Amino acid sequence: MIGSRIVAVGHYQPARVLTNEDLAGMVDTSDEWITSRVGIRTRHIAGPDEPVDELAAHAAAKALAAAGRTPAEIDLVLVATSTAIDRSPNMAARVAARLGMPGPAVMDLNVVCAGFTHALATADHAVRAGGASRVLVVGADKMSDVADWTDRTTCVLVGDGAGAAVVEACAPGAEAGIGPVLWGSVPEMGHAVRIEGTPPRFAQEGQSVYRWAATRLPVVARQACEKAGLAPEDLAGVVLHQANLRIIEPLARRIGAVNAVVARDVTESGNTSAASIPLAFSKLVEQGEVTAGDPVLLFGFGGNLSYAGQVVRCP
Repeated sequence: MIGSRIVAVGHYQPARVLTNEDLAGMVDTSDEWITSRVGIRTRHIAGPDEPVDELAAHAAAKALAAAGRTPAEIDLVLVATSTAIDRSPNMAARVAARLGMPGPAVMDLNVVCAGFTHALATADHAVRAGGASRVLVVGADKMSDVADWTDRTTCVLVGDGAGAAVVEACAPGAEAGIGPVLWGSVPEMGHAVRIEGTPPRFAQEGQSVYRWAATRLPVVARQACEKAGLAPEDLAGVVLHQANLRIIEPLARRIGAVNAVVARDVTESGNTSAASIPLAFSKLVEQGEVTAGDPVLLFGFGGNLSYAGQVVRCP
C-alpha cells in the first residue's frame, strides 16, 4: 500500500483576545491563579457571527494555499470537532461548501480533544486503502460556545480556533510521512470530561484527567514512537494536546524527547480542543522551529479519556 504524508498546514484564530485580566473582571480569578495552575495567559474568542465552519474554512484555505492545491483537488474532507451546533449538514460539508469544492466525501469526527489525530489517522488509512488520494483534515472548535462563564475552574481554560492539514499519497517507493497511529480510550471514565446538557456545557474532573495523563500517557506516547521505528530522543518536535502547561511539560519530559521542540501554544491560545494540535503544529512550522522532513510526535488526549498519536514528517 502507498503511504501518505502531510504536504502543508495552516491555522486560524479569531481576532478578539481575552486576557487573564479580562477574566478577572468576569469571575473570581486572577492572572496569578490562572498562570500558576494551567499556564494560560490569553485565548482567542470568536464572535456570535463566527461559526465553527468559518474558523475551519479559514484554516483550510491557508493549508490549501500552502500546498499549492485548489479546493477542487480534494476528494475527502474530515473535520474533527465537538462544538457543532447542528447535526446536518455536517461541519465537513459546510467547509466544503464555503471553499467551493465540487463533490468530496465529507465526514465529521467527534473525539473531542483527540479529534485531529484520529482524523489524521483516518485520512492516512483512506489513502493507504485507495479510498482517497488527497484529503483535507481540519480540527476546529468554538469552545466559547460551550463554556460556563460563571465557573472559574473551566472558563479560564477555553479558546477558539482551527488548524488544518493537506494529506496526499506518497510517491511509489517513498517513505511514508505519517506513521502508524496508536489509539484507544477509557470508556468507563468518559464522565471525566463532558460537554453535556441543553444548552451544552463543558465540565471536567480536573484531578482525574491530570492523574490519567501523568501516569498512563507517557507510556502510550513512547509506544507511538516505537510504532514509527523511532526512539523519543530522535524526535525534532512534540505537539501534545494543548490542555494545560502543567500537563504538557511533565508529559514531554516523561516521553524522553530530550532533543525536541515542545509546543506550548496553550499559553496564548488556551484549550481549543480538536484545534489545539494542528494549530500549535502549524505555528511551529510557520515559525521555522521545525523544518521539512523533521519527525514530530502529534499526540491528542482528553474527552472519553481517548488518545491517539502518530509520528509525522514535517511538510
